[in-house]
Amino acid sequence: MFQSFPVFVRRAIIVSAVFAAIFSVMTVKNSQSASANAFEPVAMNSLTEKWTGPYGGIPPFDKVNISDFKPAMTAAMAEHLAEIDAIAKNKKKATFENTIAAMERSGQTLDRVSTIYDIWSSNMNSKEFEPIETELEPIRAAHGDKITQNTALFKRIEAVYKGHQKRKPADKEKARLTWLYYTNFVRSGAKLAPAQKTRLAEINQKLAGLFTKFSQNLLGDEGELFVEIKSESELAGLPQSLRDAAAQAGKSKGKDGSWLIRNTRSSVDPFLTYSENRGLREKVWKMFINRGDNADSRDNNTIISEVLQLRIERAKMLGYQTHAHWRLENAMAKNPENAMKLMEGVWPAAIARVKEEVADMQALADKEKAGIKIEPWDYRFYAEKVRKARYDLDENEVKPYLQLDKIRDAMFWVAGEVFNFTFSPVSGVPVFHPDVTVWEVKDKTTGKHVGLWYFDPYARDGKRSGAWMNAYRNQYRMDKEITTIVSNNSNFVKGKPGEAVLISWDDATTMFHEFGHALHGLSSNVTYPTLSGTNVARDYVEFPSQLLEHWLSTPEVLQKFALHYQTGKPIPQALVDKIKKADTFNEGFGTTEYLSSALVDMKLHLAGDQKIDADKFERETLAALGMPNELVMRHRTPQFGHVFSSDGYSAGYYSYLWSDVITADAYGAFVEGKGPYDKEVGAKLVKYVFSVGNTIDPAEAYRMFRGRDPKVEALMKKRGFPVN
Repeated sequence: MFQSFPVFVRRAIIVSAVFAAIFSVMTVKNSQSASANAFEPVAMNSLTEKWTGPYGGIPPFDKVNISDFKPAMTAAMAEHLAEIDAIAKNKKKATFENTIAAMERSGQTLDRVSTIYDIWSSNMNSKEFEPIETELEPIRAAHGDKITQNTALFKRIEAVYKGHQKRKPADKEKARLTWLYYTNFVRSGAKLAPAQKTRLAEINQKLAGLFTKFSQNLLGDEGELFVEIKSESELAGLPQSLRDAAAQAGKSKGKDGSWLIRNTRSSVDPFLTYSENRGLREKVWKMFINRGDNADSRDNNTIISEVLQLRIERAKMLGYQTHAHWRLENAMAKNPENAMKLMEGVWPAAIARVKEEVADMQALADKEKAGIKIEPWDYRFYAEKVRKARYDLDENEVKPYLQLDKIRDAMFWVAGEVFNFTFSPVSGVPVFHPDVTVWEVKDKTTGKHVGLWYFDPYARDGKRSGAWMNAYRNQYRMDKEITTIVSNNSNFVKGKPGEAVLISWDDATTMFHEFGHALHGLSSNVTYPTLSGTNVARDYVEFPSQLLEHWLSTPEVLQKFALHYQTGKPIPQALVDKIKKADTFNEGFGTTEYLSSALVDMKLHLAGDQKIDADKFERETLAALGMPNELVMRHRTPQFGHVFSSDGYSAGYYSYLWSDVITADAYGAFVEGKGPYDKEVGAKLVKYVFSVGNTIDPAEAYRMFRGRDPKVEALMKKRGFPVN
């Protein structure tokens, strides 16, 4: 998901990975922004230099100074605008080569600078970096508008597009790229009147500032708020690995002798699962679910209201009923009605299952004479008790077999079996933090270099929460072969130095998910950067990543890599059987907490131009949906970074469910064949899904893989819900 998602927008017109925002899909480089003025020579620095060294050049993370970001960004944007101006003023007849291909070649300096800037924003944010980010984000937004609102440039793009409409070029990749440029320029206001263009630019700059403030507020709450535990007796129920992690967190905050529960999901969820101290569970839960909602200087509710107002104004200006209609036009769903139909079709089964789960938990609590009514801070704790009672399965029994490094190795092995890749560690490559490791990816058969994979697994101050994938450089071969550089980022909590980091089954699943995004980028085999890798429709980009999750539970992976951290013995088959039997356990909780977020997201963006009080809207919408009282949205609106830290997943959080329909159906192709490691099915998957990027319509690509459209019944079966 990203399960995280997060995703952040790396390139102004085309988003990164995981994350291809509809608002931009026009060029791999344009996205970043703008210098408000024409070309003004600015002193260059290390950030603007071409990447040199091995592997086709590598990011110079060892040369980064925060003070260099502003002059580097200013210089790169000015250079880019000069390049765009030259394309727009070309006296020759507009052709694919002198217009569309020229756009693809433009902005390379800006792309490099923006890549490193965005890495700092998401992974190395600080009080020193914040004011630079606050200043630059509106300027970056203005840059994108300067390009999409360039009338002469748009006329040339339009001329090439109309020429293709008449002649239907044989090169479908060129046709697809031209269509994308034309469509996204139009969707970004290229046909508006001058006064409307001015207002649109104002809106986009204002939104950029609000997105930045929202993210900084959330990062502040996650980094600066925590629950301190001073007595070891209050750690009752916590496994030793969690105690060690909390102790390390205490040391990192200068509180030796205390245990800290950080305000991040990777710290909070395990605490809520195992802590026997109900009062502390409530305290930790409230800290976490109130991020961005504490009526203080970091409160995000006013920001949300402003963002929604600006989005509906922009959508109407562009000719759309709502922001949701604008966002979904080029998605697989096509319109909000189709997305809502899917979500509303699954919702009743999800909340019905929650009622069953709560009844089981309440019965167990009553049997123990706990004298309580199940509350949200009890859900994970009692669910774990029910799991143990019903399936004789204790997550603490599983966790010793799930070492972070071993799960990483398992991902590599699957990549070798299904994608024909090998991963080898490399040294001497600059990294932005000592925790980051770098791996070279090669074709297992030919030994040919494919790309680099950066892995940043641990939580730290200044790093946004969750897990995500990003592309530092996309694959393409327009003029020469350019290989990709991708990353996976997580937020695991370090234990004692030198000891194995043990993770949960859910965490291991998330690792496979995000690695699926990385494999999507690494498998890319296209000509033009804008069409590369994960730059696909938002409700399709999660399909490859969710699909890869299935390989974690295969016997081949578990026997080779689920090894006890002390004895080295593989996980017992009896325990594997228990995991399989409990596969859909607690699915009501998982589906409902996700789907409630997706439904609120969509309804917020279908609400029109009414003034929104985020907290009130959330309460009333959930009440109308019949949201169970015993849990909350996975992402409450004041902390919903997917939706309010960029346009990325706005009116698009439904994408995980939409993609999972495709995922469940696609895995059926392996089940119907020779199993998860069926070479023939795997080759088709790479050929028609992982390698094609956005060179063809995703629905067409899926039909080429599966031979038909996906069926929703597979999703219901996967989640253990009744199939009508």
